[in-house]
Amino acid sequence: MKAIGITGSPRKNGNTEIVTAHALKAIEEEGIETELITLAGLNIQLCDECGACVSEETCPIQDDVFPIYQKMKTADAIILASPVYYGSSTALIKAFIERSSHLSRSQGKLWSGRVGGALVVARRAGKNFTLAELNFWFQIQGFIIPGSTYWNVAIGMKKGDVEKDTEGLKTAWNFGKNVAYLSKKLST
Repeated sequence: MKAIGITGSPRKNGNTEIVTAHALKAIEEEGIETELITLAGLNIQLCDECGACVSEETCPIQDDVFPIYQKMKTADAIILASPVYYGSSTALIKAFIERSSHLSRSQGKLWSGRVGGALVVARRAGKNFTLAELNFWFQIQGFIIPGSTYWNVAIGMKKGDVEKDTEGLKTAWNFGKNVAYLSKKLST
């Protein structure tokens, strides 16, 4: 079994990556292989709605989306994480999920019945909207979204601030444990 965490922050090693790695550690502790993928520094281009992916699993845009999409196809669980930028998820994660969604169209309900959910990092406002925005993607793709002990949000502004948010880290940890539990139940 495998779980993938994809962070949509343009900053490497920042708060979003810290929280995602924390949740993945909880999953790994349950015997599930994990991988952290950060979109920071990658070439993620916008979808131009050319339609090439409607009937076959292809995209003429040559960037870093397709290799990550290939990993997602084999994952039992997927976590998408984003910081809040002006009350919403980053353009980086948004572009990525739009492209991966289009790529999966020709594959039917590719992720239906798999486990997934979002993690969000905020300085202050926009966290609930961003969490909902990302979870809407999981819902339309047919994922099963486990809960936690609170909304999957951690608070932090400067790099490393989330490490002081014990409630946010506990929520991310418990979310990871629930991802692992549900993934195992669904695989039997």
